Amino acid sequence: MECRKFEITLISANNLEEVRRIFKMKVHARVSIGDPETEKRTPTDKHGETNPAWNCTLNYTISESMVQNFNTMLVIKLYCKRKLGDRYIGEVHTPMKELFNCAYPNGGSAVMTFPVQKGCVNSQGALRISYRFGEKVMIDKLLLAESVSKWISC
Repeated sequence: MECRKFEITLISANNLEEVRRIFKMKVHARVSIGDPETEKRTPTDKHGETNPAWNCTLNYTISESMVQNFNTMLVIKLYCKRKLGDRYIGEVHTPMKELFNCAYPNGGSAVMTFPVQKGCVNSQGALRISYRFGEKVMIDKLLLAESVSKWISC
């Protein structure tokens, strides 16, 4: 099976919608690729409020087919931490193929800023990420399962 390493760093967000009126906003991001079961999350930024900064790198091993079609989406959802359950702020969706096509001419890496969306309209704010695709490698499915389980998020 052909695979690649994919490394994404959630740098920061700015000008997010203030979803908490009384207490400070404490924002974290949840990242998934193609399947909600791949979800990883950043630590919560407790100081930036509507302008959180994480500088958190998440690592994935993805199949080559994920960068060859527009159906596999990178989804980044932003939440405000609350005791009664996290409050949704907004999200970014972008096809993995589009990310790959932007990064490929630059040696496989790029830095991009995306508008944060809530529902079908642009919400308030922007999310800045950097990412890098590794070289294509052949990997045994059993080794893939073992390597995925060893990758640690922030």
